[in-house]
Amino acid sequence: MAPERDIGTRERNPAGATAAPRPRARLDQPRAPRHRFLPEWDPEAFGRLSEKIARFLGTGRFIVWMTVVIILWVVWNISAPVALRFDQYPFIFLTLMLSLQASYAAPLILLAQNRQDDRDRVNLEQDRKQNERSIADTEYLTREVAALRMGLGEVATRDWIRSELQDLVKELEERRRHDGHVVFPAERAERSPGRDADDR
Repeated sequence: MAPERDIGTRERNPAGATAAPRPRARLDQPRAPRHRFLPEWDPEAFGRLSEKIARFLGTGRFIVWMTVVIILWVVWNISAPVALRFDQYPFIFLTLMLSLQASYAAPLILLAQNRQDDRDRVNLEQDRKQNERSIADTEYLTREVAALRMGLGEVATRDWIRSELQDLVKELEERRRHDGHVVFPAERAERSPGRDADDR
């Protein structure tokens, strides 16, 4: 019994392995949630918010409001009493605020553009597939119309049948005139009714 146990342990722990074997993960059960120290957020919600902000930054309303705020800021810090001024003449704090706004606006705009590029890529792929289906349908219909035209070229029309019958009637009348033979059985029956009665 002991040698069998040694063989089993040798197979599980190959020779030279010093680390303890890792416990196998169960694939039929979900993983336990991990504790994260960083805050979690929904990427989709964050992307939608960034798109709203980027759309607002690209409007005239934002430019008007930013211009009004800057004018009020400068006028207040020039004309207000010295004790109430919070940003003296070089307006360093205003420059800092505008730099901070620009540093946040640029990544938000890039994120919105990336999301728009992803949507455009998906739309282009769908349009390409739709165009391929439309081209395949058009080629199929073209082949069907060509087959119908070829088939209609071989179908006897009413005018063609009428002209063929007229040609046959003329040919039979010409034979009758030249040979003197009765060609149509109806004419023969009209000429000799007694004979037909005897035959009956």
